[in-house]
Amino acid sequence: MATQELIRKLEEQIENVADFPIPGIQFKDISPIFLNPKLYEEVISDLVAFSKGKVDAVCGIESRGYLFGIAIAVALEVPFILIRKAGKLPPPVIAEEYDLEYGSAVIETREGQIRPGQRILIHDDLLATGGTTEAAAKLVEKQGATVAQFSFLIGLKELKGKDRLKRFDAELYHILEY
Repeated sequence: MATQELIRKLEEQIENVADFPIPGIQFKDISPIFLNPKLYEEVISDLVAFSKGKVDAVCGIESRGYLFGIAIAVALEVPFILIRKAGKLPPPVIAEEYDLEYGSAVIETREGQIRPGQRILIHDDLLATGGTTEAAAKLVEKQGATVAQFSFLIGLKELKGKDRLKRFDAELYHILEY
C-alpha cells in the first residue's frame, strides 16, 4: 500500500544505530519522523488506509505503539485501548505472560475495555520476533474479541515475527521491511 515515495522518505529519516541497546543489535531509531509533521501525517494516512472499515478498536502496545496507534484510532473514529507492562494500569486488569530471550514479561489491559465480538487492530512500531504482539493478541482473544489486523511501521524479516502471528488468521501490514 505504501508508495515508493513514502518508503524512500522513511528510509531517509530512520536512523540505524549500531550496537544499541546491546552489542549486535541494529536499532532502528524512528524519532526523526516526529520532527517532520508532514511525513508523520503520510505514515498515519497509509496505516489508516490499511484498516479503514475493518476494525472496531485499536490496541497499541506500550510505548512506541502509542505513537502511531492513537492517531490511527482517531482517524478511524474508533476507541484506542492501551496495552501496558504489568503494574501500570489500575485494576481490574487482564494479564498475559510471555517469554523473552532471558526470562519472561507480563502485559495487561483494563478489563472491559475490549468487548466481545470486536474486531481489533493491534499496532506497534516494529515487528521483531513477535512475542509481545502474540501476547497482545492472546489478551484480545481472552476477552472474546477477534484480532482482525496487525500493523507496524517496520517489520524485521529475519526474526520471523510474521510466522509467530499466522495462527491468528489476521491481516498483517508493515510499511518498511528490513
